[in-house]
Amino acid sequence: MENNKGMEIKMPGDDSLKNLLGSLNNINRVIAVMSGKGGVGKSTVTALIASTLAKSGFKVGILDADITGPSQPRAFGLKNVNLTGTDFGITPVLTRSGIKMMSTNFMLKEEDDPVIWRGPLLAGAVKQFWEEVDWQELDYLVVDLPPGTGDVPLTVLQTLPVSGLVIVSSPQDLAYMVVKKAVKMANKIQTPILGLIENMSELICPHCNEHLKIFGESQGEALAAKMNIELLGGLPWDVRLNKLVDQGQVEEYYSAQMAAIVEKIIAKTE
Repeated sequence: MENNKGMEIKMPGDDSLKNLLGSLNNINRVIAVMSGKGGVGKSTVTALIASTLAKSGFKVGILDADITGPSQPRAFGLKNVNLTGTDFGITPVLTRSGIKMMSTNFMLKEEDDPVIWRGPLLAGAVKQFWEEVDWQELDYLVVDLPPGTGDVPLTVLQTLPVSGLVIVSSPQDLAYMVVKKAVKMANKIQTPILGLIENMSELICPHCNEHLKIFGESQGEALAAKMNIELLGGLPWDVRLNKLVDQGQVEEYYSAQMAAIVEKIIAKTE
């Protein structure tokens, strides 16, 4: 396959390259981040998990498996990137803090160019990012899945050695309905669920510090109990975080709530 920048990217099928990379890459844990629907902040949560792990001293990578809607490069300020490769595979792009990243946005002339592919090509790209990228040594590879339970989430959960799944939701009833679908999918294919993160659980007013339930009362604890999974924690709607993501500086953000959540993820995957 040739990308939009003219660089030839091998598609899965080169067994010798796969075998070589399989023997060289040493990825200890794979964490997949999933949501039942879009708009709940899954990609932002993925970026925060990865950057918090990196701040804790771990070697971290991000596999942006949201092939048609990749947003990780924008959150980390990675623009106008030219992918390179060696005899060992495609070289992942480094963020400011040293997180290794692979995303389809690195293959586009413009970050808003659409990726118009059918299911098999999407699944093939995810396999390529896993098998043919020179990740080398990683403590954690965090995978940003597209919303829903379609081809790409299924490919990741069935193909990659996923250590655990983090499910992201918001307090809306509709979001919780589709969370149940994600949980049932994971259970059917026997993927361990690390827990649920309730994003946008409240808004902290930047002027008066009042806590506002803009999406309704939290239901995370009740839902987690009903689905027999752990509530890892809740994250507020933070205006500062939104600004940093838009500026490509998500690594500058610190959240005590996120740090506590990541501690639980580390404990569950040791």
